[in-house]
Amino acid sequence: MILCSGEALIDMLPRHTANGERAFAPYAGGAVFNTSIALGRLGVSTGFYSGLSTDLFGELLTDALSAASVDSSMAARLDKPTTLAFVTLTHGQASYVFYDENSAGRMLSAEDLPTLDAAVSTLFFGGISLVVEPCARAYEALMMREKDRRVIMLDPNIRQGFIVDEAAYRDRIGHMMAASDIVKVSDEDLAWLTGHDDLQRGAADLLNKGTKLICVTEGAEGVTGYSAVQTVRVPANKVAVVDTVGAGDTFNAGFLAALSDAGVLSKAEIANLQADTIEAALSLGARAAAVTVSRAGANPPTRAELG
Repeated sequence: MILCSGEALIDMLPRHTANGERAFAPYAGGAVFNTSIALGRLGVSTGFYSGLSTDLFGELLTDALSAASVDSSMAARLDKPTTLAFVTLTHGQASYVFYDENSAGRMLSAEDLPTLDAAVSTLFFGGISLVVEPCARAYEALMMREKDRRVIMLDPNIRQGFIVDEAAYRDRIGHMMAASDIVKVSDEDLAWLTGHDDLQRGAADLLNKGTKLICVTEGAEGVTGYSAVQTVRVPANKVAVVDTVGAGDTFNAGFLAALSDAGVLSKAEIANLQADTIEAALSLGARAAAVTVSRAGANPPTRAELG
């Protein structure tokens, strides 16, 4: 099982009523939540861990997980509100305003950490859940508890406008990247984290700190995987973009699904991946992301849709 650990929230997506009035429609979302849904739709054994509200939006989230065959039994159910993210789109690019104070996701603590059995081979972390307290400390504690026993993948998915204490965030995310076997970043994330616009130089910085594989996405330009001995580039699939909501999250799922298919989700295997295995994983991630950007909202494909 791949356990996705991080935020689940409600994306309030822009719509218009029949009378032309501006409105927002609620959709289950959140970066890590989206990755879990995408993994479930790809037929991978998947679990989800977060703080989930007992309110009506929390039920919407758990129903969506169940529909994608994602196990939410390890999640902490809290009598607090669900995080809401109001989304606006400009030329297909999403921007967000979050309502997160005292939410079930944010108030997750180290006391709520799950007990994991041997079925969980891999943990995935990322998103805004690594920015805000106290949940960020909880996810960091879970990663540090499990990093020597299970494969760890991290996607910081940095939203600079959400970061209040930049120094503290940089310290945490640096610590977590060094403890991760796989790190996925956008080219913009990599530049912000390392100070390097040169992708290879930035990836080398992260590899030198302990990560075994760095995946750098460049939107329509494709994605490159860097290990200590391999550099593998895969072009993006050309599609008509409707919006980019959930694109990176879906890439993560496709990438992990391919590694699961190849039977290499172990610490030893990830440390010694061959170029063809990396290419296959990058390719499935890119194909899955291309389907998501071709339709509205974070609506990742099923395995059948990928052929």
